[in-house]
Amino acid sequence: MGTVILLRHGRSTANGSGVLAGRMPKVGLDDTGRGQAQQLVDRLADVPVAALVSSPLLRCKQTLEPLAKARGLTRVTESRLSEVDYGDWTGRELKTLAKEPLWRVVQAHPSAAVFPGGEGLAGVQARAVAAVREHDARLTAEHGEHVVWALCSHGDVIKAVLADALGQHLDGFQRIVVDPGSLSVVRYSETRPFVLRINDNAGDLSGIVPPKPAKRGRRRRKGADSSDAVPGGSTGRKDNA
Repeated sequence: MGTVILLRHGRSTANGSGVLAGRMPKVGLDDTGRGQAQQLVDRLADVPVAALVSSPLLRCKQTLEPLAKARGLTRVTESRLSEVDYGDWTGRELKTLAKEPLWRVVQAHPSAAVFPGGEGLAGVQARAVAAVREHDARLTAEHGEHVVWALCSHGDVIKAVLADALGQHLDGFQRIVVDPGSLSVVRYSETRPFVLRINDNAGDLSGIVPPKPAKRGRRRRKGADSSDAVPGGSTGRKDNA
């Protein structure tokens, strides 16, 4: 299976406004967000990104535009990676929503939270994880198990995918921080996901590139599997060797 880079869109005109934008139309990137989008080109310069998948919302499309242009890639739109449908909460001020009884449920027991007129966070996780795994399987079949691809989505959606990859109950996903413009990285295998990065804003990303497969004829360690974790922890990457 492949390695997926989870991009949260760059800072939008709604971020910091105190309003829950959700799926409101025409919410695009602000000046900082556009800068973050452009910086992705350099940040991922040494990463062989094979494909781009995106939420249909404008701020995600704009985040991937510079990278898509630089790599000559066509962005695939995936509705299951869209922002949470916050229903009646959409467009309301956060300070007002914080007084709602449901707010505490969202904070302490999100798996039980269903937004009035919208969707539940458990459903968000189910749709997003299914989308990630399906695209990963498709791209692995096309490019091989060392494929690296990127998706662009939203904070709560990415946090839900990371919680699943960590084997963490959805009720703990509020412990995960995913900033606008940040990268998180998950490598999938037949038995388990490996979480390589969370909320990375400026780190060296060369280490996320999968090592080259062993040369033909080289014997694999008896009992070892490519999806096995190393007891004691990884010893680090050795120049793809």
